[in-house]
Amino acid sequence: MERRELAEQGRNMSNDRDFPAEAGVTSKITRRDALMAGTAAAVSRIAAPIGLSGALAGLAGGQAAAAGPSQPNIVFIVADDQGWKDIGYHGSDIKTPNIDKLAAEGAKLEEYYVQPMCTPTRCALMTGRYPLRYGMQVGVVPAAGTYGLPLDETLLPQILRDAGYQTAMSGKWHLGHAKTAYWPKQRGFDSFYGATVGEIDHFKHAAHGIADWYRNNKPIKEPGFDNTLFGQEAVRVINAHDQKKPLFLYLAFTAPHTPFQAPKEYLDRYKNIADENRRTYAAMISVIDDEIGNVVAALEKKGIRDNTLIVFMSDNGGVVNSMFTGDSKVSGKLPADNGPYRDGKGTLYEGGTRSVAFMNWPGKIKPGVFNGLMHVVDMLPTLAGLAGAKPGKDKPLDGMDMWPAISEGKPSPRTEIVYNVDPMAGAVREGEWKLLWSATLPQKIELFNLAQDKSEAANLADKYPDKVKALQTRITELATQMKPPLLLMEAVRLTYFTPLVTPSPEDMFAAGD
Repeated sequence: MERRELAEQGRNMSNDRDFPAEAGVTSKITRRDALMAGTAAAVSRIAAPIGLSGALAGLAGGQAAAAGPSQPNIVFIVADDQGWKDIGYHGSDIKTPNIDKLAAEGAKLEEYYVQPMCTPTRCALMTGRYPLRYGMQVGVVPAAGTYGLPLDETLLPQILRDAGYQTAMSGKWHLGHAKTAYWPKQRGFDSFYGATVGEIDHFKHAAHGIADWYRNNKPIKEPGFDNTLFGQEAVRVINAHDQKKPLFLYLAFTAPHTPFQAPKEYLDRYKNIADENRRTYAAMISVIDDEIGNVVAALEKKGIRDNTLIVFMSDNGGVVNSMFTGDSKVSGKLPADNGPYRDGKGTLYEGGTRSVAFMNWPGKIKPGVFNGLMHVVDMLPTLAGLAGAKPGKDKPLDGMDMWPAISEGKPSPRTEIVYNVDPMAGAVREGEWKLLWSATLPQKIELFNLAQDKSEAANLADKYPDKVKALQTRITELATQMKPPLLLMEAVRLTYFTPLVTPSPEDMFAAGD
């Protein structure tokens, strides 16, 4: 069976207990089935253009790591809260020449979706499964949170490391920090450098006055702007890389997430921008762009650029509502621009969930625009397939292998986007139809045709009741598969199971008898 066929079936992977099959689908394909069946096809397809023998390609089924040179290096880059339009090739006044060049020479993913906030998106990337499957679909892991991405989920770096990859992370984790079991080194990364929580002071490397800066599992202290340091660490990893193994480098910036801070030399580049927040925000994105340029230069100097797939995306849309700025207090106008798309981070509208994204691999991905539907959960099966990797556990994926569509110009096998489903709201897209259903009182139902109305301005729910009913049925089906949100459970714990708060002795003394 070809991997594209597997991908098409992968959308409906199911087991009897957790994942009821959709009508007309009777096959049950697990994570292991889908990826292992595709290994030989993946390696032979990649091997052929670079002259590897058929015998070597045939080793994939039993010895994924032995594929050696056929396995691409993977550099996966994530920006934090970057607006869809806040990039040069989407018409921004923010200068991003290095990113623009990579996008121009690769596939621009113009219908690429993520979750509306950063922790759920990172969960989806790492697992290939919707966050609703394991209780990570609501909000983000807060500073006081004791939970994290459940430990029974198998993550992308674990899968790639098992396939022979060196795995390295530089940047923001935000998938659990209260226990070291949740940290990157314990979740598949050979090395980790950066921060574990969602928001830190970019110069002090601290959250709420508490340092959050690590190399592997040890806290460290060092000066510098965090995003510059993340890029420098990525370059160090590349320079030190032993080419006997393929490299998976996860570079997760904290820019342009609040607090809005940037080095003076970058602020000086945007003296023409009068608004202080916008000027700083632009400077932060320029830091990202420069560091990406340094990473590409390091790959070229190492002689591995031609066998390196570079992926870039933002973890959600830009922030346009102060409710979602994070822990930092922001005065003045919020600077993000999501272009034609409605609203932003924290919402299920397109502005919160449609991400700027592209993929670049010289000679393997033709320059152009890919307008097929794609979701962040698709990255795991796509990358694992290219790596000839096998998963460690049998949990059905929501992601689909997009490599035939990206590399060969075939149609996307994905027809559905699940924006999110939680106890209060849900949103799905089928083809060009999108339904947002707020189930909290007063109930709100919105139906949009994105082909005609990408800005989601015209609610068509009253005109198409049958379409509303069909999409509500799908949301309800997903809700039956949903695990209780861990953030809500944490909120209950923090509210009802914390020690009694009493007045201070000074207050008691002042009150007298």
